[in-house]
Amino acid sequence: MKKKILGYYDYTVILTYCGMFFAFQGILWAIGQNYWEAVLCLILAGVCDMFDGTVASTKTRTDSEKRFGIQIDSLSDLISFGVLPGVIVYMVSEKNPWVGMVASVFVLCALIRLAFFNVMEEERQGQTTEKRKSYLGVPVTTIAILLPMVYLAYNYRFCKNRILFPALLVFTGIGYLSPVEIKKPGTRGKIALLLLGMLEVVGMFCYIRWNVM
Repeated sequence: MKKKILGYYDYTVILTYCGMFFAFQGILWAIGQNYWEAVLCLILAGVCDMFDGTVASTKTRTDSEKRFGIQIDSLSDLISFGVLPGVIVYMVSEKNPWVGMVASVFVLCALIRLAFFNVMEEERQGQTTEKRKSYLGVPVTTIAILLPMVYLAYNYRFCKNRILFPALLVFTGIGYLSPVEIKKPGTRGKIALLLLGMLEVVGMFCYIRWNVM
C-alpha cells in the first residue's frame, strides 16, 4: 500500500523536526544580524538533539523507522550544528571571505562526520541491539555548547577579538574528524550539559538587559 505522505510523523521524530526548525530560524536570525537570537536557536537545537534519542527509544520501531531515524537525525544535525554555526561565525566576522572559507570547511567536516556515523551506526545496529556507549570523533552537538560560550566571552569582553570564532570552527572541525573515542554522556552528563546551556542563556539575557537599561 502506498503512503499518502512520504516520511514518518510519530512522536519519536518530533524533537528532531523541532531541532531543524530552530536551526533554520537561527540561520535567518544570523543573516539579519540578530546574533543573540541565532545563538539561542543553536542552544535550543542542541537541547532537542540531546533528548530525541531518548524519546525514540520509548517506542518499538520497525527497521525502516530506525534507518529513517538515523538519516533524519543526521540531516537535521548538519543544518543545526554545521550550517547554522558556520553562518553565525561568517556574519559575526563581518562577512570576511577567509572566514567564509573556514566556515565552508567546517560544514564539510560536519557532513563527513555525520555520514560516517550513519554508516557505522547502521552496521552496529545490524550486529547488536545494545545502546551505543561511545562516539568515535567529537559529536557535532559540541558546537552548541562551545559557540555560545565563545560569543558570551566576546561580548563580555573577556577576549574582544573576532579571531576566536574561526579558530573555534577550525579546532572543532578537526575534532569532528579525529578518531578519538568519547564516552556517550549518561543521565548525569546530560543534566550537566543542560545546566551549562541554561547558564549560557541566563548570561545572554543578563547581557541584553544590561545593555538595554
